[in-house]
Amino acid sequence: LPSQFSGLLGTVYRRGNLSFTRDGSALISPVGNRISVFDLKNNKCETFPLATRLNIVCVGLSPDGSLAILIDEEGAALLVSLIGKCVIHHFYFHKPVHSVSFSPDGKKFVITKDNVALMYHAPGKKREFNAFVLDKTYYGPYDETTCIDWTDDSKCFAVGSKDMSTWVFGAERWANLIYYSLGGHKDIIVACFFEENSLDLYTISQDAALCVWQCDTELDGLKPMPPKDAAREKNAAKNDEEFLEEPKGEEIRGKANPNEQETRDKVKYSRVAKYFFNKEGDFNNLTSAAYHKKTHLLVTGFASGIFHLHELPDFNLIHSLSISDQRIASISINCTGDWIAFGCSGLGQLLVWEWQSESYVLKQQGHFNSMVSLAYSPDGQYIVTGGEDGKVKVWNTSSSFCFVTFTEHTSGVTAVTFTSNGYVILSASLDGTVRAFDLHRYRNFRTFTSPRPSQFSCLAVDSSGEIVSAGSQDSFEIFIWSMQSGRLLDVLSGHEGPISSLSFNPMKCVLASASWDKTVKLWDMLDSWRTKETLILNSDVLVVAFRPDGKELAVAALNGQITFWDHENAVQTGSIEGRHDLQMGRKELDKITAKQAAKGKSFTTLCYSADGQSILAGGLSKFVCIYNVKEQILMKKFEISCNFSLDAMEEYLDRRKMTEFGSMALIDEGAGGEDGVAIPLPGVKRGDMSYRHFKPEIRVTCLRFSPTGRSWAATTTEGLLIYSLDSGLIFDPFELDIDVTPSNIHKTLRQKEYTMAIIMAFKLNEKKLIQEVIETVPSSEVDVVCSSLPDLYVEKVLEFLASALEMSCHLEFYLIWAHKLLMLHGQKLKTRSVKLLPVIQFLQKSIQRHFEDVSKLCEWNIYNIKYALAISQQRGMKRLAEETPVDEEDLDSDSDYLM
Repeated sequence: LPSQFSGLLGTVYRRGNLSFTRDGSALISPVGNRISVFDLKNNKCETFPLATRLNIVCVGLSPDGSLAILIDEEGAALLVSLIGKCVIHHFYFHKPVHSVSFSPDGKKFVITKDNVALMYHAPGKKREFNAFVLDKTYYGPYDETTCIDWTDDSKCFAVGSKDMSTWVFGAERWANLIYYSLGGHKDIIVACFFEENSLDLYTISQDAALCVWQCDTELDGLKPMPPKDAAREKNAAKNDEEFLEEPKGEEIRGKANPNEQETRDKVKYSRVAKYFFNKEGDFNNLTSAAYHKKTHLLVTGFASGIFHLHELPDFNLIHSLSISDQRIASISINCTGDWIAFGCSGLGQLLVWEWQSESYVLKQQGHFNSMVSLAYSPDGQYIVTGGEDGKVKVWNTSSSFCFVTFTEHTSGVTAVTFTSNGYVILSASLDGTVRAFDLHRYRNFRTFTSPRPSQFSCLAVDSSGEIVSAGSQDSFEIFIWSMQSGRLLDVLSGHEGPISSLSFNPMKCVLASASWDKTVKLWDMLDSWRTKETLILNSDVLVVAFRPDGKELAVAALNGQITFWDHENAVQTGSIEGRHDLQMGRKELDKITAKQAAKGKSFTTLCYSADGQSILAGGLSKFVCIYNVKEQILMKKFEISCNFSLDAMEEYLDRRKMTEFGSMALIDEGAGGEDGVAIPLPGVKRGDMSYRHFKPEIRVTCLRFSPTGRSWAATTTEGLLIYSLDSGLIFDPFELDIDVTPSNIHKTLRQKEYTMAIIMAFKLNEKKLIQEVIETVPSSEVDVVCSSLPDLYVEKVLEFLASALEMSCHLEFYLIWAHKLLMLHGQKLKTRSVKLLPVIQFLQKSIQRHFEDVSKLCEWNIYNIKYALAISQQRGMKRLAEETPVDEEDLDSDSDYLM
C-alpha cells in the first residue's frame, strides 16, 4: 500500500522567512512544520519528507546551498541536508528564535533570541561529534533582537532590536571594532543591511523610516587585536568555563553609551540621511524588507499589502504596487536581483514577481479556510479541492501547482467530484447551488438549483456523467438533475433526517443515500427512481461508499462502526469496530479526557483502495486507519501530522501548562502573538487590542484513493497530503531462484535471449536492472519479445512502462513497447480488467501528460515555421519586385490597351 509521504498541496506558505536557493531558480517556503521547494524554472514543487515539532518560524540556508537550519516556535532546530532531504542533527535553543543567518564564507552562523545574538561554528563538511558549537555570545540590546545581516567578507554583522537600536558586532575581536550602537529610530527595527563590500549600513524601522549610516573605516581598515590582549581574554573565558556545565563561548558585552576612552581610535558611524516611506501622514506599518547589494535594490512590504521598490542610496522610487489587502510577512530577492518573492501569512499567499518585466513568475494561494473535500480525476493527473472559503481549486499532481481557481460559489463548498471523462468538475455548496465547471475553457457552464433554496451537503454523479444528484441537509430531500439540459428531473423524498452522503454504483445506475435517520436507501435510476432497498442501521449514518467493482457497500455510522453490505441481497457481510482505532487527542480546553471524548467520535470519511481489498477511514483525529476488508483487521495507522501547533494533538494534557486556576491556554495573549488565526472585531482597522486567537484543530475531512492505485490523498487541517508508493530501492524479489543474479542476466542479454533476460530481471525486481534490460532490446525485436512474454509478466512490464514513461526521455521506444503489449495481449488482459484497471490508468496518465507536453510544443513549432515561411515569402516577393525593372514602352502599351 502507498505509505511514503510524497507531497503537500493546498498550502504554499504559512509563516516564517522565504529563501531563494544559491542559483536563484528555486524558492524555499516554510509551510507549517514542513518546507516546500518551488522549482521556478521547471515549474515543480516538492515538499521534503521531514517535519519539526511546531510551526517553522525561521530558515537559514548555507551559502553553498547544501544545508539548511529550520527553527520552530519554541526554538527547536533541525539541521537538514537539502541534497539528501534528510535530518542530520537536532538542537534546542531553549527560547524562541527570531532569525538565523549564515556568514557569506559559510564558516559561522548567528541566531538572535531574547536580547542576545549567538554565533556558532557552522557545521562543516568534515565529520564532527556536535554540529552546533557555540563560539561567541553578544550582549547589547535591551529588548528582543529581530534581524541580522553580514558584511560580504564575514568580518562583521549587524543586529536590529525592538529597543529601536541597531548593533554592529565584529565576528572576530577587531582592535577598532568590537561593538557599535546606532540609534536614530522611533520604532522597532525591521531590517538592517550592509552596503556591498563596505561597513556602510541601512536601517529600516516599523514606522517606515530608513536611516543611511556612513562608516569612516573600510572593511580592509579593521585591525586585528594585538596577540597579548587576545590571549589574556581567551584565558579569562576559559577560567569561567571550568565552572560551567556546558561551554558558553566567548562573551562580548556592548554598552549603549561608552565613554570617550573606549571610543578612541575606534570605528565611527554618522547618519548621512533619513527617509520616510509614508507620505501625507498615512499610517501604514512596514512589516518586511529585502535588499539586493549588487543592484542597490530595496524592497519593502507593508501591513496593507503594498510593496515599494527603491534604488539606494538616493532613495529613488521605482515601483509601488499592491498584491493583496493582507500584511506582507516575508520578502526575498534571488541572487541575480530579477525575481522578488512575497509571502502573505494571512491569506497563505506566495508570489514571485519579475520586477523588470512587471510579470508574475509564480502566483499560488491555498484555501483561506480549511479544505473540506477532494476528488481525483479519472486518470489520476489532477486533484480538485473544495474549501470553506467557497473556492474550488484544481491541482496538478505531478507539479503540485494549482492551475485554476473557481470562485463562483458564495458560501462554503461541501463536496466536489469529476465526471467520468475527466473534463467536467461538479461542486455542491451551502449557497444552494451545484455548479459544473469546464476544464477546457475554465468556466462555470451549468448551475443546478432546487425549487426552494436548500443547503447541499453532498454530491454524486453517475458513471456516464449524465445524472447529477445532491443531498440537502435542511429539507431531507435528494435532487436529481440532467447534465445535458440542466433541468431538475426529480426530487427523491423518503429520508426523515439530513442527507449526509451520496454514492453512485460505478457499474450500475443505482444511487445509495445515507441519512441521520439511521438508514441507507438504494434508488434505482432506471426504474422510475423507486427505492430499491432500505438498509437499517443502529446509529446515524455519516458516510457511504461503493467498492470500485460495485459489488459491496461500506457504511460508517455515528457509533464508530464500519459495516459492509451486499446491497443486491440487502445482507450485511461484515463490520469493523473502529472507535478505539481513531484515537482522539485532547484539546487544551477540554474538561474530559481523550479516552472519554473518543466514545462519542466516529469516522466521517471512507474510501476504498483502487483494487477494493482495503478501506481507508478518517475523522476528527490525527490518524488515518487502513483496514483489510476481507479479514476486517487494522493493517496500518498513519499519523498524518506531528505538528503540535495544532490543537488535539496530545492524548494527555501537558502538566507544565496547568496552574491552580486552570490551563494556561485560557490566557489570551492579545495582538502580540502571531501564532494561531487572528479574529479582529468588525470595523477595527488598526491597533486592535481585542484580537482573539484560536488553535486550529487537527482533523481529516476527506480521503480519496488515486485511480492509478499508486497514491492516496487526504484533506486535513494542514493541507492536502499525498502518500505514494515508496520509490526507494527495496529488495523485493519475485519467484527468485539461485541462478538469477545480475551477472547471469547480463550474460543472457549478451546472448540476445531478451525474453529470458526480462523474466530474470523481474524475478530479481530491481528497477535499474529492469530498465537496463528493456532498453537493451532493439526496437525491431520488441514485437517478438512481447509475443513470447508469459501472461504473468505482461502485467509487470506494463506497470514498469507506466512508471518509466514518467521520467524517461525515450518516449517513442516505450510507446512502441506499450502499443505492442496491448495489441498482442489485449484480449487476455480484458478478462482481468478489474484487477488491471489501476495499472492501465497509471499508463494512461503517463502517456496523457507526454501527449499534452508534445502537442503544445508541436503547435508552437508549426506556428513558428508558418511565421518564418510567411516572412520569407514576403521578402522573396519584395526582392522579385526590385530585381525586375519595368520598361516605359510596356507601360505605354498597357495604358493604350486599357483605354
